[in-house]
Amino acid sequence: MSLEKYVSKRDFSKTAEPKSGKSKDSNKLLFVIQKHDASRLHYDFRLEMNGVLKSWAIPKGPSTDPKTKRLAMMVEDHPYDYREFEGIIPKGEYGGGTVIVWDEGTYEPIDAIKGKKAQEKHLLHQLDTGSLKIRLDGEKLKGEFALVKTHGMAENAWLLIKHNDDFASTKDITKSDKSVISGKTIENIEKTTDKVWKEGHEQKFKPKKNKVEKGTDEISNDVEIDVEAILKKAPKSAMPEKLKPMLTTLVDKPFNDPNWQYEVKWDGYRSLAYLNKGKTDLLSRNNKSFNDKFYPIYDLLNEWKINALLDGELLVLNEKGISNFGSLQNWRSEADGELVFYVFDLLWYEGKNLMNLPLFQRQAILKEILPANDDRIRLGKVFKASGIDFFDAAERMGLEGIIAKKSNSIYVPDQRSKEWLKIKVNKTQEVVIAGFTKNDNTSKHFSSLLLGVFIKGALQYVGKVGTGFSDHSQKEMMKQFEPLIVQKSPFEILPDVNKSSRFRPNPPKAKITWLKPELVCEVAFAEVTGDGVFRHPSFRGMRIDKKAKDVVLETEKPTGEVLDKINQNEHLEAIKSPKGKEPKTLLNPKDETQVRKIKGHELKFTNLSKVYWPEDQVTKRDMFNYYYQVADYILPYLKDRPQSLNRFPGGIHGTSFYQKDVKGKAPDWVKTFPYETGNGEHKEYLVGTDEASLLWMASLGCIEMNPWFSRIQHPDNPDYCVIDLDPDQNTFDQVVEAALEVKKVLDAIEVPCFCKTSGSTGMHIYIPMDAKYSYDQSQMFAKIIVNLVHDQIPEYTSLERMVSARKGKMYLDFLQNRPGATIAGPYSLRPKIGATVSMPLHWDEVKPGLKMKDFNIFNTIDRLKIEGDLFKGVLGKGIDLKKAINKAKSIFG
Repeated sequence: MSLEKYVSKRDFSKTAEPKSGKSKDSNKLLFVIQKHDASRLHYDFRLEMNGVLKSWAIPKGPSTDPKTKRLAMMVEDHPYDYREFEGIIPKGEYGGGTVIVWDEGTYEPIDAIKGKKAQEKHLLHQLDTGSLKIRLDGEKLKGEFALVKTHGMAENAWLLIKHNDDFASTKDITKSDKSVISGKTIENIEKTTDKVWKEGHEQKFKPKKNKVEKGTDEISNDVEIDVEAILKKAPKSAMPEKLKPMLTTLVDKPFNDPNWQYEVKWDGYRSLAYLNKGKTDLLSRNNKSFNDKFYPIYDLLNEWKINALLDGELLVLNEKGISNFGSLQNWRSEADGELVFYVFDLLWYEGKNLMNLPLFQRQAILKEILPANDDRIRLGKVFKASGIDFFDAAERMGLEGIIAKKSNSIYVPDQRSKEWLKIKVNKTQEVVIAGFTKNDNTSKHFSSLLLGVFIKGALQYVGKVGTGFSDHSQKEMMKQFEPLIVQKSPFEILPDVNKSSRFRPNPPKAKITWLKPELVCEVAFAEVTGDGVFRHPSFRGMRIDKKAKDVVLETEKPTGEVLDKINQNEHLEAIKSPKGKEPKTLLNPKDETQVRKIKGHELKFTNLSKVYWPEDQVTKRDMFNYYYQVADYILPYLKDRPQSLNRFPGGIHGTSFYQKDVKGKAPDWVKTFPYETGNGEHKEYLVGTDEASLLWMASLGCIEMNPWFSRIQHPDNPDYCVIDLDPDQNTFDQVVEAALEVKKVLDAIEVPCFCKTSGSTGMHIYIPMDAKYSYDQSQMFAKIIVNLVHDQIPEYTSLERMVSARKGKMYLDFLQNRPGATIAGPYSLRPKIGATVSMPLHWDEVKPGLKMKDFNIFNTIDRLKIEGDLFKGVLGKGIDLKKAINKAKSIFG
């Protein structure tokens, strides 16, 4: 690897390493081994050759034991003068970290060759052939060694092997850990030096504090993040309990983008480590304890004196440094392999919630606070590189794939984010084990496993796997199978598991044993056939960290589409209000109590720093500012409508209550509408009018706005008919599917409709009525529509009003269409984690993958500047109800 490549990676204005130099010794070739504490501690073995230092990185350091072969990854040629470099390379630079000269001396070919030039020529030839045989004469290393290029491993992988001679020893030579130049260890250098090498001599080293440019999340390579300042500003919180980790989205190909960073996709168990006040828990992604199973990691974490919530991956590394999932699955003790916990994210630290910090800041803090007392817990390596090149390297090295993360992404638990992407080298899939087969005349415990995934809540057959098992693994798996044996197939549609194929035209007759669908395993496969079955699957291991009900078919999304969506969202966030000004705000960010005059009325706002949405750190002040900014859009749906006040004075997790009557409790200027209770009492609703009434409601702790469907001018005639999709045990994708089914029915009878998210779990579909019909007529029409929809998707929808009678299905609610009924209006905030908003949508936005949290207090105003009010048609021309019903009869009978 050329010196030009090395130089291209260096910025010598930042890194004080010598750029060039030549050997002054005309008779001897020199070698040096530098101990280098960069992202991971390793040893750099360098041989003078042809005026440069040919270089290899040795992760575990050299060995003097002939039986121990050390992996040595060939890296860029380094300049000759670099052999004497000992000090600090600034963080952010290529190779950033601490360096000492661990050993140095001279070397020569084992073959007796006279003259330095002749030796170099001979050595260069051996280098080309992939087999260097040399004799070292150093202060620590002496005698014969071989550097041999491997086959079947990474392109640049070599092995360093000690020959069996007088200098061979089983003693661990790396225990001798001091520099042969200064006598210092790595730790001594880190603690005592205030210098770096620059242009061949030492200079004072003064790390700069990071000052990120306003409006950007990118960090210049020559600065360090001010971790202390970031932590000081981070919001206080108790340690979260039993989070589910943020997940990645599978895409089809790698990409390059300077705003993204890349990590290795390890083949292990995702794990969260909770360290708090002396108590440690190591949990799987579904909150199963790993404390006992992976006790060495648990014991190490238990020794740490920090309080933190860490996200990472448990894995077992093979001799090539590559994770092996099968070894992890069967791990029982240190004899089963090198158990490692790679930590790549920090979610909480010493009373501070870090999840809303950008990723690069979280990882900078993690790097500072992670104890480095054992190589079994490692900091996950982050690469700011070409994603395409990084993926190619991962493929050559035999890795599972890569992870791409937006450098400024926040951490959202239990969400499959499009700002964290995974690109796999090979196709793999988690599957549910639904049974097994056993062929006649076989001595094996079973011949194949029958596999399934959940689609729309039903288990669907995706094939069988008969390879990848050892006798031992089959025996262990049978112990798990026996308690789960059942007589009936768990598949909704019984598969023909003995079906022949062009690959096996006469498959052996097999006995089938069905199992409760509770166990999960992972398989690799070549492709999915047209009928949804895996081709050439191979068993990779059991997945004890995942629940069967969470196993769905994972399909690759086009990378370009995902990135376009992210860029579109960022565009929305970046847009300013007219003339480049920020949106108007009502309250300043400091004073706890503020009085404002709105529409001629004085309103008092108190306890403004009170946190209403603790997970999102959204305060009362934020809520008031939101409603002030969104007033022009929300008021048409509140004006002249009685309001049902849903009050949350303590925030979304506090006690809440409904209030209808404001008689004698509201300011004199508030408009009201009279009503009479069943006991004959005369009471008054609050009526929406303008910004003043909106903000007075908000000041009562009304997080959400719940207006009537009708106005006080015609209280018995609603302006719109509403179909409320109320899910129970349904996915939101099923809600989306039901909404699209409603649209199909209404399109068929030529009735316009408008949709919005509820901001909670469901969706609302509005049909304009223009106050031409009564509530009874509106409800009757809604009932006709939902019956037609239910006929199309009865498997997961219900028309039963009683929750118990729905049996977990989605309620198609038509009964909302009655006097006095209310639901959260368009653009209303909701008292839900995520500070979600009930958001009107374009119908082409209603598609699988839509999430409720896509629309929230943080991005609504910017969206409205682009989209405007998508719901205004709801208040427009009403439908011809008689014509619509006749059309429905003629089409649907």
